[in-house]
Amino acid sequence: MKLSAFAQFAGFGIRTILFRKKDPILGTIILTDRCNLQCKHCSVNNITAVIYPYRQIKEEMQQLYGMGVRILFFCGGETFLWRDSGKCLRDLVLEARQMGYLIVNVVTNGTFPINLPEADLILLSLDGDRTRHNQIRGDTYDSIMENINNASAGNICLYMAVNQLNKDAIRDVCMTAKHTPNVRAVSFNFHTPYPDTQTLALSREEKAKCCDVIAQMMQEQVPVFNLRSAFPYLIDNRFPTPCHQCVVMENGKLSTCGRCIDVPGLCEKCGYFFVAEYTLLFQGNLKIIAEMLRTYLKFI
Repeated sequence: MKLSAFAQFAGFGIRTILFRKKDPILGTIILTDRCNLQCKHCSVNNITAVIYPYRQIKEEMQQLYGMGVRILFFCGGETFLWRDSGKCLRDLVLEARQMGYLIVNVVTNGTFPINLPEADLILLSLDGDRTRHNQIRGDTYDSIMENINNASAGNICLYMAVNQLNKDAIRDVCMTAKHTPNVRAVSFNFHTPYPDTQTLALSREEKAKCCDVIAQMMQEQVPVFNLRSAFPYLIDNRFPTPCHQCVVMENGKLSTCGRCIDVPGLCEKCGYFFVAEYTLLFQGNLKIIAEMLRTYLKFI
């Protein structure tokens, strides 16, 4: 991370903590909900299957930047499916850079060739070893690993949503992250139970066991892009929600924290590690602040 970017983020954090401000710093733009997969834990794919137009996406980028957002994520659906007006995902990343965003990340299922060195991080979904990943996402594991190995840059962060189907495969994904070229780190979430996927949710005891495994992986020098200090809050869902410093834009609609905010009762069951980490950070939790500094400076 450049020193100038670090200074801006530090200033934002200090102002937010001291004055209890609720201005956003992290924004996500949903490019499309069209996806080439039908994953068992996903509730938001192919609802409309619309590719949102380039002009609209650019206006949304400008709107978020004007609100003070400096960390931008492009999400789907599947982001690499997005094309409009002769533009592709790479063009959006480059425009975000030119616009002034300090960190630009992309989320993908990894089933398309990965030639995006301009992104800071490419968060790529890998949901276990071959057997359990394919159980959730279809027969895609081998092609995803091939795309990772052939990627044009080492900016990939594996991204695992832990649920009832893959809760025993955390170590497998960690070892893949540790030993695979082009993979910089691995990041975890617990499954957030939308009404149609509630059976995949973890119990408190299962979350605690998973956090123990992740903590052990950290001790074994696996590059985990999460904060151990937040684990107790995640296990008991006792972190404040929603996260006002994060916003999501989808088809002109701006939501605080995420798309799931509109589902009654879902915030109280949130499994997103970054939500716990950010809300605790901006409350001034000293352990979170110290660990986030070490972690973000290492991986971004």
